[in-house]
Parts: sequence; structure tokens; C-alpha cells
Amino acid sequence: MNMQEAAERSDSLLDATFGAIRPEVQWAHDDTSAGSCDVVRRRVVLTVISEQRRGSFLGVIERFWKKSGFDIISVNRSVDSPDIYAKTPDGFTIGLIIGDKGQAFFEADTPCVEQSVVAEPASKPNGPAYAGVQIPYPNVHSDFWSAPHAN
Repeated sequence: MNMQEAAERSDSLLDATFGAIRPEVQWAHDDTSAGSCDVVRRRVVLTVISEQRRGSFLGVIERFWKKSGFDIISVNRSVDSPDIYAKTPDGFTIGLIIGDKGQAFFEADTPCVEQSVVAEPASKPNGPAYAGVQIPYPNVHSDFWSAPHAN
């Protein structure tokens, strides 16, 4: 497997993960990093995931990854910045990190593979593309995922 094939596998892992999120969230591609023998694909969720819904969001992802046969290798249950990472049977690592202001970041890291040129992802984001500009904080409302904070 070369770096392009590995990047395509990462894209398919991310596509499947986003397909498991119901109701769906809006997302955009973030930067791709290519090392000497590995590739990291990234996506950013543009839908506001309220503090109330973060646990549910992480749970949906964890259950999907377990159902897909991935090993959960790390879970950080921090209130401010939780994350979860899993490893696929073929050596890819996929993670979900909740960052500043509840923004959700996904990344898929390839194992070391044969060096090659890596093209941009072929999948289209389901919202605006932010190629070459900074991706904004979450700004898309969802009646479910953006549920208001309890008083």
C-alpha cells in the first residue's frame, strides 16, 4: 500500500464514521499532513455540539467504532476537552477530539506505507469548503446536537 492508497483508506474510515452520526453534522476538510511514510487526514465539525450533547456525540462514535471491529485505545473523559481514539485491524488510528468552544475534530492516521504523492481528499464536505482559509468555530445549528445548555 502506498501513501495515496492509505489516504483513500483514511477517507473511507472518516466517511463511514460521519455516516454513523444521526442526525448528520456539517463538516469540512482540514489540512492533510504527509510524513516520510504516513498520512494524516483531518475533518472539522461545523455543527455546534452543545456541552449537553458532547457525551452523546462521543458515545455514538465509540459505539460505531466498536461495532466496526476497532479497538478503543484511549478515552479521555475530560469535561472541557474529551477525546477518543481507536485502532483498526489494519493498523490505522482514528480519533475524535473535542476542542475549544466544543469544536469537534476528527483525524485518521495511516500506518507507515510506501512513499508516494498524496492527492487532496475526493469526498466533498457537506457544507462550505474552507480550502486555504481558517475554518471558523462551529456556526451551524442542529435542533438535536446544539441543544441549549440547561440553566
